[in-house]
Amino acid sequence: MAEQHDRFQSERQSDRLQHELLVAYRTVDGFITDWAVNISRGGLFINTRKPLAVGTTVKLIVSLPDAAFPFDITGRVARVHPMDAEPHQVPGMGIEFTDVDEEKKKRIEAFVHRLREALPDDGSRSSKSEEA
Repeated sequence: MAEQHDRFQSERQSDRLQHELLVAYRTVDGFITDWAVNISRGGLFINTRKPLAVGTTVKLIVSLPDAAFPFDITGRVARVHPMDAEPHQVPGMGIEFTDVDEEKKKRIEAFVHRLREALPDDGSRSSKSEEA
């Protein structure tokens, strides 16, 4: 498991920001609303007890606090932390954005930048700690 985590760390392309965001996505059971616990320009990690399978395409609806309306993003489940994973891991799934236009990427990047500037460096944010 440690080797897999190291592999993901080396593949990171965007800085992460530890911050909770409300996201919704469709599953076979309908629409689910969960919390993303970190976000970057390239993806996010959703805290969920019922992650989708790796490789699953996901249509997300993301609500950025500074946006008038939520917007949709398509992604792919890149990794999963099951409920019975190691004690220090949050259960959930890492989503890699796959079909995001430049405007949405810029909005996400601007949000991450503004929030990073506003937050004190108390260890709750991380530039490379989790990856979708």
